Amino acid sequence: MPAACESVLEDIEDIVSAEDLKPHDRQFVRRNVFPKVRKRNSQKNVQADDEPPSDSIIPGVQKIWIRTWGCSHNNSDGEYMAGQLAAYGYKITDNSAEADLWLLNSCTVKNPAEDHFRNSIKKAQEGKKKVVLAGCVPQAQPRQEYLKGLSIIGVQQIDRVVEVVEETIKGHSVRLLGQKKDNGKRLGGARLDLPKIRKNPLIEIISINTGCLNACTYCKTKHARGDLASYPIEELVDRAKQSFQEGVCEIWLTSEDTGAYGRDIGTDLPTLLWKLVEVIPEGAMLRLGMTNPPYILEHLEEMAKILNHPRVYAFLHIPVQSASDSVLMDMKREYCVADFKQVVDFLKEKVPGITIATDIICGFPGETDEDFQETMKLVELYRFPSLFINQFYPRPGTPAAKMPQVPAAVKKQRTKDLSQLFHSYNPYDHKVGERQRVLVTEESFDSNYYVAHNPFYEQVLVPKDPQLMGKMVEVNIYEAGKHFMKGEPVSDARVHTASIRRPLAKGEVSGLTEEFRRSLQNGTNWKAQPSAEIPVKTRLSSWMALQLPWQQEGGGLKILSVSLALLAVLVMLYYGGMKTEQ
Repeated sequence: MPAACESVLEDIEDIVSAEDLKPHDRQFVRRNVFPKVRKRNSQKNVQADDEPPSDSIIPGVQKIWIRTWGCSHNNSDGEYMAGQLAAYGYKITDNSAEADLWLLNSCTVKNPAEDHFRNSIKKAQEGKKKVVLAGCVPQAQPRQEYLKGLSIIGVQQIDRVVEVVEETIKGHSVRLLGQKKDNGKRLGGARLDLPKIRKNPLIEIISINTGCLNACTYCKTKHARGDLASYPIEELVDRAKQSFQEGVCEIWLTSEDTGAYGRDIGTDLPTLLWKLVEVIPEGAMLRLGMTNPPYILEHLEEMAKILNHPRVYAFLHIPVQSASDSVLMDMKREYCVADFKQVVDFLKEKVPGITIATDIICGFPGETDEDFQETMKLVELYRFPSLFINQFYPRPGTPAAKMPQVPAAVKKQRTKDLSQLFHSYNPYDHKVGERQRVLVTEESFDSNYYVAHNPFYEQVLVPKDPQLMGKMVEVNIYEAGKHFMKGEPVSDARVHTASIRRPLAKGEVSGLTEEFRRSLQNGTNWKAQPSAEIPVKTRLSSWMALQLPWQQEGGGLKILSVSLALLAVLVMLYYGGMKTEQ
């Protein structure tokens, strides 16, 4: 070793070399240092100085406002994001003005929905709010001009919403748009056991798969959700069981196409449904989401049996979109009108009273007057009680946007004509005087009634009696409207409590351990361990470094392994140096 290493340092000051300033010189230099006064000439500088540095902001204490547009799948994603943020300590608020951050969960199906989304971004920026964007719009087109510089959470990355919100609050822009894969195979998305805040504590929305097998020429959702990826049956059944344990009495199964469920994992929709009905408690109900005609055709017999089950609503949403085969071909819908009629006719015969809902697009490119008249005849034939009428909007980047367009005035007139036909008949008039069994789950928009549904998922308004909420009751139908019936509870009828347990309070987080839930209620910060999920107290200053159980997918172990390896190297170098000195 060099001679310098052989000498013993009497004091730390001995490290100072001959070239360094002596203490007396350093003191003399200090006397000649004058503080520099910063001039604040502009209001902009004053505002910038008022902003706290990003490393001094403590995440997990801010208020967040969440707005969701679109389908029930999107609503489920919004519930999961709200639950994770609330579990981490953020306050979810219904007041957009008091929120520190807006989480905007978008829908890309129609132009008006995206327009609302764009306007909300502008409003948030004008109000100096932090913004995080989610949903199908930024996933499908993240490079749009009005999205520049904003944080984005992808549709398959909602389990990382806490990270994105944290960084956004600190002033950073983060984008997570990747897909989840296991050994190269695309997964359905984020885990189903994440914490969530149900918009309605009595209703659980379960996404059974994401994406689809079609390539409809008008659809932008495919660009965002991608190809079909189904969740395993056991995970879906476990999620249903947990929901019932938390007081849920109605389950909605949702996806871009429920009929295609399982084709990518070697199973099918009827197999899943039979497993689910085994765990549905008495008085609770299951509602099946939208399915396209091609994939339900293969399972008509089994589907009819399932839809006749007393705990499954006799309801099915089957979009036809058009009654013209040439239009369906241009849409690449992969079925013809005869296929749709076969499905509807079979189910109406085998499931008496079944409700069939459908969708129709008016003014698709190339649609002639004759094509549209075929659609009018189809509606006249079946008199659908639930009909979603959509004027065609060309979505950017889709093949239909490049096709020759039907004039706007023609599209508008066809939409009006179909709407008039739909409102010309009343589907529930013949049910006045019936005695029906209904499940009460919601409050009406005008807050004057509670909303219930009979076995065919037809809407029945009942008196606003708190004792009825979450109950299965019998009512006498005394009035019928276009979209609803009104019922009076039968005095001598048995009221059945559908829920196994008391439902969670509105805004309460689902899917947390009892220890974690108590800690949140007591206002204490806890760190959950991934193995036993035993809470360990931690200081508030460590809050930003916390990872909740659903965020720990091996990342913590990797960091620990690297840290231990570095520590081992340092120890070896240290003791190696000591041996050399000896």
